[in-house]
Amino acid sequence: MTSTTPLTPEGRKAQPEHLGHVIFIAAAAAMGGFLFGYDSSVINGAVEGIRGKFGIGSGALAQVIAAALIGCAIGAATAGRIADRIGRIRVMQIAAVLFTASAVGSALPFALWDLALWRVLGGIAIGMASVIGPAYIAEVSPPAYRGRLASFQQAAIVIGIAVSQLANYAILNLADGEQRGKIAGIEAWQWMLGVMVVPAILYGLLSFVIPESPRFLISVGRTEKARAVLSEVEGASVDLDTRVAEIEDAMKRDTKSTFRDLLGGRSGFLPIVWVGIGLSVFQQLVGINVIFYYSSSLWQSVGIDPTSSFLYSFTTSIINIVGTVIAMLFVDRIGRKPLALIGSVGMALSLGVAAWAFSYKTGTGQNISMPDLQGTAALVAAHAFVLFFALSWGVVVWVLLGEMFPNRIRAAALGVAASAQWVANWLITVSFPSLSDWNLSGAYVLYTVFAVLSIPFVLKFVPETKGKALEEMG
Repeated sequence: MTSTTPLTPEGRKAQPEHLGHVIFIAAAAAMGGFLFGYDSSVINGAVEGIRGKFGIGSGALAQVIAAALIGCAIGAATAGRIADRIGRIRVMQIAAVLFTASAVGSALPFALWDLALWRVLGGIAIGMASVIGPAYIAEVSPPAYRGRLASFQQAAIVIGIAVSQLANYAILNLADGEQRGKIAGIEAWQWMLGVMVVPAILYGLLSFVIPESPRFLISVGRTEKARAVLSEVEGASVDLDTRVAEIEDAMKRDTKSTFRDLLGGRSGFLPIVWVGIGLSVFQQLVGINVIFYYSSSLWQSVGIDPTSSFLYSFTTSIINIVGTVIAMLFVDRIGRKPLALIGSVGMALSLGVAAWAFSYKTGTGQNISMPDLQGTAALVAAHAFVLFFALSWGVVVWVLLGEMFPNRIRAAALGVAASAQWVANWLITVSFPSLSDWNLSGAYVLYTVFAVLSIPFVLKFVPETKGKALEEMG
């Protein structure tokens, strides 16, 4: 088969005829990432409303907020195997149904226990979306565009976070600044959790108009359908016989790593596996999800009125998007380690300033205040912290985890590292309300310590993977 289109060194076209269609397919799949970010962060606006509605203390509140993380671990652990059995598209549709059910159930709970149950279901959907989105995009993307299209998932996550905060802010204003204020007979915090039904349904509808992964189709013997999809996403001029043969050969060479492959040495796991676990744990122990889960409650706890606190939650989400874009631009230019070190130093300084500012908090209950200087410093420090995290650890950790493990253990090692991340996320999420009740400044001192410790960890243990082929990781 011949073509007048310029070819890459691999013999493929420099640009597929249907690049716009491929972008649409990747964007549709990345709606799972949008819902990942939205569902993870929307609870931020409902924290105080839930506390007031059910009359619960910080410990029980933290369990409800963190319940989704249990589901995340379940969804992430099972999505890959389910996708290999029934297909990538079917898993997206299951996730869409779970997102929809979670939104409706969380908005209309009968009691605290079923609110927690709906949160777990939403978490399962998040876990599924976190796995199936990147996998599907990688499998349908033309090789020359795979990296850029894969970045859609992370971009969708941070946009989902920002949109959730904007929606929360708009709903709060409709309810006259009260989380328990009523709109059409339903409290504002319930609307905040329920609005997610709109993007969830859209995600489900989009899953019916995008094709199944060619890799899955070949794995189940539907080769002709796989050819049609490959022609659709890579262009009619591609040698389809060669592409199918490449995929079949790659599938034959794939080896499924097991937990046993990760063991070695006196410390249990292989050293590189411990590095992956360390990256995942440090990413969470600096307290980033305190900002995304609790920031509205945090600002109200230092005397800022609810409407302004929601606005600041939205502005930090915008900063998160800016930082993510910066990371995407520079991670291949200056390298993974330098970017991680820049982020660690910036996070340590901004967290230290926040800890200092929060030490000036005075009063109790509804009569809490901070001096103007310290209040301003805390706001600036929080935004700086999110920026430094987003431009470094927010992106770099996932890049490193995808690159630094040897081929023979990559899948299993990634699973262990991701599990460690969910556990650390749960630990920070469930502990913050009690820590802040005890000493808000002390909590931020703890996060500062972890940010400082991440610096020698990166310098001593983290390998630089910039410019290296995956086969070079040994």
